Amino acid sequence: MATAGKVIKCRAAVAWEAGKPLSIEEVEVAPPQAMEVRVKILYTALCHTDVYFWEAKGQTPVFPRILGHEAGGIVESVGEGVTELAPGDHVLPVFTGECKECAHCKSEESNLCDLLRINVDRGVMIGDGQSRFTINGKPIFHFVGTSTFSEYTVIHVGCLAKINPDAPLDKVCVLSCGISTGLGATLNVAKPKKGSTVAIFGLGAVGLAAMEGAKMAGASRIIGVDLNPAKYEQAKKFGCTEFVNPKDHTKPVQEVLVEMTNGGVDRAVECTGNINAMISAFECVSDGWGVAVLVGVPHKEAVFKTQPMNFLSEKTLKGTFFGNYKPRTDLPEVVEMYMRKELDLEKFITHSVPFSQINTAFDLMLKGEGLRCVMRMEE
Repeated sequence: MATAGKVIKCRAAVAWEAGKPLSIEEVEVAPPQAMEVRVKILYTALCHTDVYFWEAKGQTPVFPRILGHEAGGIVESVGEGVTELAPGDHVLPVFTGECKECAHCKSEESNLCDLLRINVDRGVMIGDGQSRFTINGKPIFHFVGTSTFSEYTVIHVGCLAKINPDAPLDKVCVLSCGISTGLGATLNVAKPKKGSTVAIFGLGAVGLAAMEGAKMAGASRIIGVDLNPAKYEQAKKFGCTEFVNPKDHTKPVQEVLVEMTNGGVDRAVECTGNINAMISAFECVSDGWGVAVLVGVPHKEAVFKTQPMNFLSEKTLKGTFFGNYKPRTDLPEVVEMYMRKELDLEKFITHSVPFSQINTAFDLMLKGEGLRCVMRMEE
């Protein structure tokens, strides 16, 4: 492309300080360096993680910053050493990467790349420790290696999944974070058998994606657990057969679930990050074969306790990161699941706004309205 090797000026939504509305600014985006790719973002969605780091209440504040990590785009140009992507390729950026060379990437059991696993505090590129974004020559920090709230962004090649160019980017962009996380937690980690009983704790977008995975796996009973009773109606579209609100019961919700299922559910997936929900998810699974999977991210200092006898009675507790998907190797196939109509993404996308209205997307998420709001870069 004519822009290759040159600085591109474009619009980006900049977070200047914690909790203040984002501001649409003209930014300069430098060309990609070695092992980097410059991507034209066409659609970007808002995920709760963006809001969390924009509020900056529980972690190191890094500002000014360009947030955003759930998106779909097209390669504009590539840096030195990049051989697997070329201008025009359709890609999904991912907040965690796959270098394909480290022990984790070479292991079938892990997706926790040594080089490119998520780093929430780093606001610069891994290669040279510099930012590729500037405004009037002053650097603007990156976010989790993606920074998709910009018409153009620079990303390490290991954090880009090359996908089928026929896949509609305004739909599959939601696979670059939350939906894959929930779906993979069920399909890759919990692995419910056909006809089994599954409990899902937390019915936000990630929990409903986990629920969709249970439905795809052929679970016969899917029990949604949430403190908001309004979530049940929506959850029915994702396969929810029963709903439990812990506030409606005097005894712990795990005891309620054990009674409902004659001894415990076969699988439980926890998508809230609340330590009490984590314990409930573990303690509600059946002896002998029950598996609970933790997806939600707790506070750094959080601890929980449970009796070791729970393990000795052959219950299993597991954790997952990004649904155990390796971004470059596995995401293209998740996109194909959508293309084959095995996976419905439309029902996750409840709102759509132009990029200039990004603060509307933040407002919707803060009010807890809808699941995913997709922003289109073209006005």
